[in-house]
Amino acid sequence: MQDSSMYRQWGSSHIGGTNAAWVDDLYEDWLTDPNSVPEDWRTYFEKLPSVDGAVESDVPHSAVRDYFLLQAKNRSRVQKFGGGAVSSEHERRQVRVLHLIAAYRNRGHQVARLDPLGQMEREEVPDLDLTHHGLSIADLDTVFQTGNLFIGKPEASLREIVDCLKGTYCSTVGAEYMHIVNTAEKRWIQQRMETVRSHPQYSLDIKKHLLERLTAAEGLEKYLGNKYPGTKRFGLEGGESLIPLVDELIQRAGSYGVKEIVIGMAHRGRLNVLVNTLGKNPRDLFGEFEGKSFIEQGSGDVKYHQGFSSNVQTSGGEVHLAMAFNPSHLEIVSPVVEGSVRARQDRRQDHNGDQVVPLLIHGDAAFAGQGVVMETFQMSQTRG
Repeated sequence: MQDSSMYRQWGSSHIGGTNAAWVDDLYEDWLTDPNSVPEDWRTYFEKLPSVDGAVESDVPHSAVRDYFLLQAKNRSRVQKFGGGAVSSEHERRQVRVLHLIAAYRNRGHQVARLDPLGQMEREEVPDLDLTHHGLSIADLDTVFQTGNLFIGKPEASLREIVDCLKGTYCSTVGAEYMHIVNTAEKRWIQQRMETVRSHPQYSLDIKKHLLERLTAAEGLEKYLGNKYPGTKRFGLEGGESLIPLVDELIQRAGSYGVKEIVIGMAHRGRLNVLVNTLGKNPRDLFGEFEGKSFIEQGSGDVKYHQGFSSNVQTSGGEVHLAMAFNPSHLEIVSPVVEGSVRARQDRRQDHNGDQVVPLLIHGDAAFAGQGVVMETFQMSQTRG
């Protein structure tokens, strides 16, 4: 019994060939900042033997790989120098610039201006300083190759590169995504953020639409607060941008041929989504606040547990929306939504999952405090 394959699997490491990219990224994080990795990994990396007895520490390899890949693709653009020493020094600084780009992508979110009142103290991140990478202000007007940075041109001055990185990762939007193992997914995020420096330009009509949706979200919360003070409602104050966000998601999904969206969410903002996204009649909601609806329905449940369904018109046709009923156990509804979506896909013979989409909205509680959140994430790895 002890020799069974199951016991051998239990005794083996959880690290395999498929984790190589993740371990490589972890190692490069350790090279940049040893305190940024878990203690057990830090201890492991510190015990790694040196190469050929060298005293010097290793250097991150990703920027070096990017540099030589760029050299191979852009041989005609490689700057010619008269002296070999000058050329070699410029190439060393080129690699340092690529290290700088990687640093902003990894840690730029830590200094993003996320507090509109300016009261939050932002921590110092040495990785984002030029001197940390062996560069200086004297290099700002030097032209370097931009690697895989989506800046719109293959070469730019260091000043332009830094401005692009600061505008993208250290402005009012922070993005933490470099832990993602799939390179295509990371490049997808980089392309969409760096090309517009995290500040997309919207037309006047779109701005008016966003303002209208934000006003509707805020107006409902103010009305409920004034009309029913002290009544438990789990308002959306401070998170009103959820309404235009979900609205855009539904419209975009419909344009791609989605026919049904099943929504699962906890209490926070649920009433607002029911009214301003799914189109529930406000009069019915007010009746629930006043205790007029539950006797007829016989459910005996509170208003912020109720589900709803409706149809919304998009540029790609009508989309059916279904808000799943949710118990007091916060996000326990998430795997139920996944099962509902799978059943609807089977009914439609939607084998690629292009017509029915789940939308799970995280609530107030931490991931660590709810096992069901992690368990739902793991469902993405199941067969079938």
